Amino acid sequence: MAYRNGTYVAFHAEGTTDPTASDIKYYNLMKAWEGSKSIEFSFTDSHDKTAAVRDSSKRATLKSRLKERLNNSKHLVLILTSNTKNDTDWVPFEIQYAIDNCNLPVIAVYPEYRVVMNPSGLSHLWPSALASRISNSQANVIHTSFAQGPLLDAIGQFSIHDKKPNGTQVHYTAQAHRNWQLMNIHEQEQNYRN
Repeated sequence: MAYRNGTYVAFHAEGTTDPTASDIKYYNLMKAWEGSKSIEFSFTDSHDKTAAVRDSSKRATLKSRLKERLNNSKHLVLILTSNTKNDTDWVPFEIQYAIDNCNLPVIAVYPEYRVVMNPSGLSHLWPSALASRISNSQANVIHTSFAQGPLLDAIGQFSIHDKKPNGTQVHYTAQAHRNWQLMNIHEQEQNYRN
């Protein structure tokens, strides 16, 4: 059995490897935070655990590598932007395999929002593979903004080994958002765009 200690990051790549032209930029930002000496942010990247694949690789090879990476992961960080629902290929497969086969908790992050306290208000961003697993209570999901504080807290707190989010629409409190300086005292408990 694989040692499951990795963080698997799923994002819509829009069929490009250009690091600025798709949601891969958020994955690259996570790697930059992790590599920075001035930022306390670390994670074990599941994508570094297997041989690299290229867009020109055969579909079966890609699927095999993705499964191997997910099998070695302790949770799924799912980057959700207004483009994610456009992915009809790999993101739905990654969600389905992570939840159905690996029983991974999902850390749903929203780069377009600085505060996430009403996950159902963001359901228009959910790919159908996630929406269906939320509606039938099959997934354990925490929803948060794509900010260092909450993202690092979720990565450190939720895993297949220790603790999963207790439900499908778990989110951080207003006080936690204030502690991370993402929300001021006058803002109410809802979602706020960046």
